[in-house]
Amino acid sequence: MKAVFKKARRKDLSKIVAIYNETIASRMVTADLEALSVASRQAWFEAHGEKMPLWLIIADTKVVGWVGLDAFYGRKAYQRTAEISIYIDADYHYKGLGQQAIDFVIEQLKTLQIDTLLAFIFGHNQPSLNLFAKNGFEHWGHLPKVALMDDKRRDLEIMGRNFLKI
Repeated sequence: MKAVFKKARRKDLSKIVAIYNETIASRMVTADLEALSVASRQAWFEAHGEKMPLWLIIADTKVVGWVGLDAFYGRKAYQRTAEISIYIDADYHYKGLGQQAIDFVIEQLKTLQIDTLLAFIFGHNQPSLNLFAKNGFEHWGHLPKVALMDDKRRDLEIMGRNFLKI
């Protein structure tokens, strides 16, 4: 399945939030435990711009996911490092869209002046860990039992990759 990527606009926020909220119940992707409102995500959306964009993933002529970059740690020395997040509608899992999203973002890095990507992934989310490892991301950190979801403690893994030309 071939994806097209398009910069998200304010009018797309309700679809972005709906896809995000769909993932909450799985306890695989996000540490949010309850659905978020569109209003609660407006400031987050506005914080994304030219430097740290959000893109829609479009397949079958409809929005089936999104991929975004977030600043890491908010300090000047980290301005070339970003966290990548990918959220895909459950009906479109295992169709190669996550791989296409990573490929697309990597193509944008030079223009965005980003040379390091981080992915924060739950330790029990083996599909995502495998996807990022397959794309050259290495295990850079392990935060044991930092999330409490449904009375279960979950680990958070930090995967990272440098795209530096040294």
